[in-house]
Amino acid sequence: MLTAEKQRVVIDWYVRWRISEPSEYIRNVGLDENAGTLQLNRVVRNAFQEEINKRTVKELLSLKREPLMADVKREVLESVRGAKPWGIDVVDVRITRVDYVEAITESVYRRMEAERKRVANELRSTGAAEGEKIRADADRQREITVANAYRDAQKVKGEGDAEATRVYAEAFGKDPQFAQFYRSLEAYKASFSKKGDVMVLDPASSEFFKVFQGSVPISAVSRK
Repeated sequence: MLTAEKQRVVIDWYVRWRISEPSEYIRNVGLDENAGTLQLNRVVRNAFQEEINKRTVKELLSLKREPLMADVKREVLESVRGAKPWGIDVVDVRITRVDYVEAITESVYRRMEAERKRVANELRSTGAAEGEKIRADADRQREITVANAYRDAQKVKGEGDAEATRVYAEAFGKDPQFAQFYRSLEAYKASFSKKGDVMVLDPASSEFFKVFQGSVPISAVSRK
């Protein structure tokens, strides 16, 4: 059957009816009940075709289906109660299924599948772009955090070095001989930091070993 937008659809339907006037039924339809069923089916089908031609597929699939079935029932009753009454009563007319014909259904499914794939690809692209944005922001935040930490560390280190220099200067200012001795020990420590370090010097003529030569007072050497 064709809808208002010329879409071909397939419908399943059923009709409930009963013989209300046997004499009229026999006179106008006949004794064969199956013949009456076939005639009624033709009337119902024609009524469905007329009403479906007035409606869109969307209306057939929505709650507007109920008025459709009511209109079909009304038209069928008008036919069987016409100039030659059939002697029957139509109890109900119902639609059980509305679907596209197979060729159209396959085309619709392909379009739906293509649309779903398009949406999925779009979501994946959006997700990938958002992921890159988040990673870039995280890298930027990490660099900022590391830079701030290094700046703070250097600041603390500088403050510590300044305080150490002040303490050393204050301590060495009180006792210059101890300061000279301490610097000599630091020089020895730096010169012989490894077991394999070797220095070839003349102790008698070098100022480097004057501590070992007794040129520094014992009082200064014994300080700790």
